[in-house]
Amino acid sequence: MREKVEKALDKIKSALQAHGGDVELVDVKDGVVTVRLTGACVGCPMSRITLKNGVERALKAEVPEVKKVESI
Repeated sequence: MREKVEKALDKIKSALQAHGGDVELVDVKDGVVTVRLTGACVGCPMSRITLKNGVERALKAEVPEVKKVESI
């Protein structure tokens, strides 16, 4: 499942990078994906929305086994 998640993240990274941010995969366990938002995403008031409406939605669409995405 980790490989599927990494491939799905690769597809959305360009959108984050276009705004000066990025996302790193930290862990995948029991359907919970843990990521680290970096770059401009750190401290951005919209990062929660980006995480839920962008990253989580994209991962769930590509990898149905994903239950939720958390950021550390």
